[in-house]
Amino acid sequence: MEKKPKNVFVQGAIAPEFIADSIAKHQSKTQIGAHDIFLGQVRADEIEGKTVGAIEYTAYEDMANMKFHEIRENTFSRFKITCMHIYHSLGKVNVGEICLFVFVSSPHRRVAFDALQFVVEEIKAQVPVFGKELFEDDSYQWKVNT
Repeated sequence: MEKKPKNVFVQGAIAPEFIADSIAKHQSKTQIGAHDIFLGQVRADEIEGKTVGAIEYTAYEDMANMKFHEIRENTFSRFKITCMHIYHSLGKVNVGEICLFVFVSSPHRRVAFDALQFVVEEIKAQVPVFGKELFEDDSYQWKVNT
């Protein structure tokens, strides 16, 4: 039976308490020897003399969730990982707040490191999530991923 795509989106910033709780829930999974975590944080970039104060994220949610699902399944087929969790913000996320949380677990550290890097690069390259950079002067521009 094929797994149904999960909704990875959360409204607003991803709270540190949510991240800590996610980690704590894995204490009972005693076959895990390593976790690797990526936290994407909104930067106060300066662009043409203006400073970013927040990013407002939008997405084609069904399409994006399907792409996240494909990346997830592909990662499980390529790496011997125990579990993986992906959460991405929608809506406004202020500078300094977390907008992407990827959590990979495996029996051994090298696999966790490699799988996490693969997942994050695939997300950046493939998932249709868009960020509008909101400047402190109330102007904005669409973010270009690098």
